Amino acid sequence: MGQARAQLLASLAAIYLILASTHVTGSITDDLEITWGNAKVVTDSSGQQAIALTLDRSSGSAFHSKNTCLFCRIDIEIKLVPGNSAGTVTTFYMITENAWQFHDEIDIEFLGNSTGQPYTMHTNMYARGQGGREKQYKFDFDPTQDYHKYTIIWNKDWILFLVDDKLYRQIKNNQIYGAPYPSYYPMRLYATIWNADEWATQGGRVKTDWSQAPFTAYFRNYTATSCSQFVNSPLCMPGSGWFDQQLDASRQQQLAQVDSNNKIYDYCTDPRTYKSAPPRECGLN
Repeated sequence: MGQARAQLLASLAAIYLILASTHVTGSITDDLEITWGNAKVVTDSSGQQAIALTLDRSSGSAFHSKNTCLFCRIDIEIKLVPGNSAGTVTTFYMITENAWQFHDEIDIEFLGNSTGQPYTMHTNMYARGQGGREKQYKFDFDPTQDYHKYTIIWNKDWILFLVDDKLYRQIKNNQIYGAPYPSYYPMRLYATIWNADEWATQGGRVKTDWSQAPFTAYFRNYTATSCSQFVNSPLCMPGSGWFDQQLDASRQQQLAQVDSNNKIYDYCTDPRTYKSAPPRECGLN
């Protein structure tokens, strides 16, 4: 009976993905809207459409999704700024549109570096205006040489960050223990590139070399799968398989490997941030 139920859920999930996923159409701008700066739609070397975000002395640039979601999976492929990208920040994040002091946010930021030095993937979460949950990672590959897929999965139980379908970080909903978690407001996806040389590279010690400008990052193959309309559906509940991505043995092993080999900063272990004791969720996740 258990196996039959699992097969049924898997079949229903496949059907639901077809119905709920963002419809792939002829133009990347059917789902994404360029908002400011020198951003434009281009055709990459493989013949696929991409949005090029460019930073120069005058401005950065950005786009956002046309739709919002309350609990969803967001996937996008990104090729980061090559060469000396110190001082630049390329972002891929979700944010609510309510008052800033109460806003929710799920962040992935790519901090550029001097030529030959690795990028840093900076992750963070805000819930009801409370942030300070940064963790940072390095890669086992060069994210500037080709596109790699970056994923945020957000549901009522977990926030998961994946790179090329490998789990890098999880944030558990521990509201029952008093830890804030984004549960109430829909979010919109944003992507930007901007200059942050006062802090981005080695704490601001390495500044942007404007002789290397313009700096350009490329985004393609955006998809969004939402549970907003189906919050009570079995397909959006724990155990559905595709949406919640529960931490089975394989996922736990991925997390352990990433923590050992790729994690370079963790707010839970930073005595400069929490001089007495870290937030309670550090012992719960």
